[in-house]
Amino acid sequence: MTKKFVLGIYDDEDVLLQAIENVRAAGTKIYEVFSPYPIHGIDDVLGVKRSRLPIVAFFCGLFGMSFALWMQIWMLGFDWPMIIGGKPHIALPAFIPVTFELTVLCAAFGMVITFFIVTRLRPSLKVNVFDKRSTDDKYVMAIEVKEGVTDISALNNLLRSNGAIEVNEKEVIK
Repeated sequence: MTKKFVLGIYDDEDVLLQAIENVRAAGTKIYEVFSPYPIHGIDDVLGVKRSRLPIVAFFCGLFGMSFALWMQIWMLGFDWPMIIGGKPHIALPAFIPVTFELTVLCAAFGMVITFFIVTRLRPSLKVNVFDKRSTDDKYVMAIEVKEGVTDISALNNLLRSNGAIEVNEKEVIK
């Protein structure tokens, strides 16, 4: 399945941020913006919602903590109780290092796995790069063209009137 995009190429991040505001105000949905480095405030301008990844991290960490405590209490208190250094079978202060490590481990793995699932990142042989200059010194705004709905010439004029130094069309295999 191929998708068609109109790419607006910009050479200044301030012009890009203003163009994003103007293009969104005109009612055009922006597919993605590519830049050679992170731009402060671009998430707000694009209207990207706050991530819910911290919630996933909290619950994965809670699971890791619960599992670590359950595992240690079960192993050292019930399954194979041993008196080590005169401590009781269930000595919670001695469980803190393992509990902490499993909490961090489960939170980290949970966030990474969730991130890959939500963003649909998978190993692939071909990476779609809209414009190679976006990895060096240019900023690229990609807008998806829907057949019969999007007026390409009006979109070209909109991008050029908002500071695009170049406007290209590109078909990408998704």
